[in-house]
Amino acid sequence: MRRHRLLALALVCLGTFGFPGVVPAEPRHIGVLTVAFPPESSEAQALRQGLRDAGYTEGRDIVLEWRAAEGDYSRVPPLAADLVQQKVDVIVLESTVAAQAVKHATSTIPVVLAIVADPVGSGLVSSLAHPGGNLTGFSLMGVDLSAKRLQLLSEAIPRLTRVAVLWNPGTPFHSKAAKDVESAARTLSISVTLVAAQRPTDFRGAVSAAKQAHAQALYVMEDPVFILYRKKLLDVTARAKLPSIYSDRNFPDQGGFISYGADLRDMFRRSAQYVDRILKGAKPAELPIEQPTQFELVVNLKTAKALGITIPESILLRADEVIR
Repeated sequence: MRRHRLLALALVCLGTFGFPGVVPAEPRHIGVLTVAFPPESSEAQALRQGLRDAGYTEGRDIVLEWRAAEGDYSRVPPLAADLVQQKVDVIVLESTVAAQAVKHATSTIPVVLAIVADPVGSGLVSSLAHPGGNLTGFSLMGVDLSAKRLQLLSEAIPRLTRVAVLWNPGTPFHSKAAKDVESAARTLSISVTLVAAQRPTDFRGAVSAAKQAHAQALYVMEDPVFILYRKKLLDVTARAKLPSIYSDRNFPDQGGFISYGADLRDMFRRSAQYVDRILKGAKPAELPIEQPTQFELVVNLKTAKALGITIPESILLRADEVIR
């Protein structure tokens, strides 16, 4: 009986205090630095889903440290420095501005680029196949998509000859991207006028400049500020009756004319695979940067009709979604 009581007492102690010498694993800390997408966005939720798919439970296996700049580039460097100071295990980010700030802040913490337009052209990595350093992830192929978007715009709007390009002088890769758009436009015999906006209060003036230049359509570059404040941008272009092409489906989903670009939710979800591999010991320098595998063409037919534009059947048949 005494032996039984001692055994029972031992089991109670083990259940209460755990096995001697066994320390529960601490959750890994993942920093997430965003400029365009807040933590409640569908893109951010896709990252969470990707981590769950990889077997991680938030709060038990991992802790997500969110830092959102909310479209304010001046906030990005201190937020990046804060994550580095927190000694997170991995940093996930979604813009060239954030990537440059993090690269400046640390050369040791692994960094996953969920969506960055041109990692090589922006000087973030040496090559896609061999990134080197502490950064890896995804390239948005922003430069490569310029010609495709202009081609779609010219198909959607017959006799298109004048296009305004909305760009952000504060976004690192936009100067080079603007030249790529101009080059693509020349092959299509389209003249281009650049109109700039760095903050939401600039949208009205930029669209007004586009109208003064007699632009028949607006080409909107991929940009954190444009994405975050898309409702205001969409309102301004709608009032000006200016058909516009955008980089992702968030715009036509909320009333924009047309979009063509990578599936951003898929890229956020897949970036969790990089996080998983790094947490299991992989080196970022040895993980090639991937390009998107899924692209979406989304057409808002209601907006087209409101603008008096008849979308050709050839585009509607190729569209991944037609909003009616």
